[in-house]
Amino acid sequence: MQSRALVALMLCGALLLSGCAAFRSYESELTQTNLHLQSGDIDAAIALLEKHNGGENKDLLYYFEKGELLRSKGDLQGSLEAWAQADRQVFEWEEAVRGDPAKYLGEFGSVLVNDRVRRYEGYDYEKVMLTTQMAINHLALGDFEAARIEIKKTHEREALIAELRDQQYLKREEEAEKQGITAELKDLQGYPVESLNAPEVIGLKNSYQSAFSHYLSGFVYEALGERGMAAPGYRKAAELRPDTPLLEQALLDLDNPGARGADESDVLLVLQTGLAPARDSVRIPLPIPTSNGLIITPLSFPVIRDDTSTAVLDSLALNGEELPLTELNSTEAMSRRALRDDMPGIILRTSVRAATRSVAQKQLNDVNPLAGLALGIASAITEGADERTWRTLPDSTRIVRLRLKKGEHQLQLPGAQLRLTIAQDYQVVPLRLVGNQVFTSGTAANLIPLAPLPTVAQANSL
Repeated sequence: MQSRALVALMLCGALLLSGCAAFRSYESELTQTNLHLQSGDIDAAIALLEKHNGGENKDLLYYFEKGELLRSKGDLQGSLEAWAQADRQVFEWEEAVRGDPAKYLGEFGSVLVNDRVRRYEGYDYEKVMLTTQMAINHLALGDFEAARIEIKKTHEREALIAELRDQQYLKREEEAEKQGITAELKDLQGYPVESLNAPEVIGLKNSYQSAFSHYLSGFVYEALGERGMAAPGYRKAAELRPDTPLLEQALLDLDNPGARGADESDVLLVLQTGLAPARDSVRIPLPIPTSNGLIITPLSFPVIRDDTSTAVLDSLALNGEELPLTELNSTEAMSRRALRDDMPGIILRTSVRAATRSVAQKQLNDVNPLAGLALGIASAITEGADERTWRTLPDSTRIVRLRLKKGEHQLQLPGAQLRLTIAQDYQVVPLRLVGNQVFTSGTAANLIPLAPLPTVAQANSL
């Protein structure tokens, strides 16, 4: 009878896991999707995304990824529609936070299984980059007024996040003391702590404010003739990326703008490269306080895996002239900073979960050892860190700002030549580089097909 009960328990557990989207391997899915993106086959990437998201109720990540894939395809309206769905979900999160902030301060609801069962609400930097990417789409279409709306939303979102995180920090400290959890990041023996303490990570003010987002806001306000609104954007960008000449120059030029001829344009070339880093799971033994004393148990914690799909590009050639690029955003650094800031909460939730399971398993063992064994097996199967993250988001954003004559210009990137058509007084030209693939959006930049290599027969006839 006991063996039948055990089989029933394990079968129910297996069915639960197989039917629960929280236990899918999101990173495995997106690795395959991104391979199609790197090869230039966007339709295959979208088809795979759709295959893995067949239900009617699409989650936030689906809309994140689809919007970026459609943007890479050049379908800006489709991209904006997908991102509008994502933005609606983020807005619902914002309204819930404003209505009941206490609900989001503790966040210990995953103690029974793990963080992967929690509703994915996006990392702070993803929420902010969403509206930034939407603004880029509008600018690629030449709609500065629509971009202005997204920029205003970005600033409001940053303010809400800052307020919530300040409250959450205090609540987490109180909860850790209440639970008797004293473990810290430095106590995770074998964890790559140095990756979260790198200068480019701790040098960030926080995980969600981007110098690029604020520079872009300055450029948009300047283009709309609102110089008083442009100055705070440039100033905040310079604060987030100190000692960056391009940012300092933006403020100087705002105070003393040079005369722009009727046939000239202020052009912002935006090159976004690579893919956001992946999240993986590592198991680290950690001492956990229980009613029976300390127990050492292996627990899962997230780690960041760098993207290596795309080479770093420090310059581009325009009309034969080499122009240096200035990096204003690193998704890798923001992702690591987000994890660094989240680790105290992750350690707390994971420790509480382990202690809760230990008590439950002991109680089951006292009544039914086989049931206790089943719980132990289920715990081992379900143990794992949350690996979900917006993977198609560009890793690096670099820019060049210059004044060009209106008309056509030649732009050269590794393995690609582009024709730029400049027509507006202020123009933003977004470009995307993944692997060896160059993607354009809008009408300002168009790829020039490279002449095919001669065949063997043609070469022999020369």
